Amino acid sequence: MSKNIFIELSDAIADAAEQAGKSTVLVDARRRFPASGIAFAKDLILTADHVVEREEDIKVILADGTEVTARLVGRDPGTDLAVLKLDSASATPAEVSKASARVGQFVLAVGRPSANGIESSFGSINSLGGPVRTGRGGMLEKYIKTDVVSYPGFSGGPLVNGDGTVLGINTSGFGNSGAITIPADVAWKIAEALAKHGKIKRGYLGIRSQVVELSADGKKALKREQESGLLLVGLEADSPAGKGGLIVGDILVGIAGEPVAHQDDLFARLSGDVVGKSIPVDVLRGGKLEAIKVEIGER
Repeated sequence: MSKNIFIELSDAIADAAEQAGKSTVLVDARRRFPASGIAFAKDLILTADHVVEREEDIKVILADGTEVTARLVGRDPGTDLAVLKLDSASATPAEVSKASARVGQFVLAVGRPSANGIESSFGSINSLGGPVRTGRGGMLEKYIKTDVVSYPGFSGGPLVNGDGTVLGINTSGFGNSGAITIPADVAWKIAEALAKHGKIKRGYLGIRSQVVELSADGKKALKREQESGLLLVGLEADSPAGKGGLIVGDILVGIAGEPVAHQDDLFARLSGDVVGKSIPVDVLRGGKLEAIKVEIGER
């Protein structure tokens, strides 16, 4: 006789928690109770920025109970992410899920808020969103909302798929919005930048703009489904935009081929590797589409 379907489901959930727990660590970097973290590499831990109150002598407890000292190597309050470097390369790196998060999917939040072991909370994905401003000077390209309970100390821990792979990193650091999950592809990209540069570079064009609806001719010139763009109504003195050749009256519709329909799109496109590089800025000028190279400044 086959095993009861509820027992099979229960065993699968427990297996997923156990699998993710191998890469989920305790992070003791604040006066209050510890938080959690995810092994991003053998010597690097990704956690929530708001749980890191000191930069040296941070205590990390690994899945096997080993206590390792760590230090802060990079942080980004805007996305509430921080990277710690272990004194020894002894962590088990997490496996990122190859499948995209889906609304309705069963998921686990896993944390290691004490030396007693992992804890978990079961639920489902309610919604997928983004881009969204975080209120802390940053922008999340994407986010995941779930109905799992985020217990004290769960910030910095993973949201886990049914096979134990990581869908994202959980944080309650954005105030009244409650706990959200930063998808793994976004979080890992930020973590790589923090490990390399210690901060996230945010680009700057030096423009004042307002959202406008594109005309029929503008949409035809653009050759893609896009309803709006940013009308340039002012340029700051010595701005990257002005130096690059943008003028008042241009309608900015894209950065490096990626659509820009409103200010949040622009904010998202100007993050990361584009800073300091000459990037094609797509504008409608006199009803014609032009790609103008602009060297993106740093805010």
